[in-house]
Amino acid sequence: MRMELTAALLHKPKVLFLDEPTIGLDLIAQQKMRDFIYEYNQKYGATIILTSHNMDDLTNLARRVIVIDEGRILFDGALEDLASRFAKEKIIKVTLSDENDIKKIEEIGKVKKMAFPEVILSVPRAATAVAAAELLQNFPVSDLTIEEVPIEDVIRKVFRGSLPKK
Repeated sequence: MRMELTAALLHKPKVLFLDEPTIGLDLIAQQKMRDFIYEYNQKYGATIILTSHNMDDLTNLARRVIVIDEGRILFDGALEDLASRFAKEKIIKVTLSDENDIKKIEEIGKVKKMAFPEVILSVPRAATAVAAAELLQNFPVSDLTIEEVPIEDVIRKVFRGSLPKK
């Protein structure tokens, strides 16, 4: 793969088509490949069309994502918009300092994991701030993070046909 990429870049093309550029590489080599692709894009202003099943490639390199299924474009836009359009919830991860009343957390959101001291909840996107405030006010929280649903789960929703109506 490295020699093929080297040969392809000899003339500093303005458009690169890369099909699964990190497939078969170990973790360190994958990151080096991503770094190289990013630097090439920044240095030469090249358009890079990347096909990949590796979500780390997408989250690290893509500004625009086109999701295609059987020749049909299911989504075309920013990666952040993909998450907000198809994931109607956010993930709240909480670390508790005390187990008292831990079961009451189920009233705040859908519990994904409850293994003291860690609790992971799924809450509606619009209710995230209220849920976080409620957790902080009513539970002995030592740490709290709010995250997007993992991109793998979002893509899975897209391919399962759970497309929201526009």
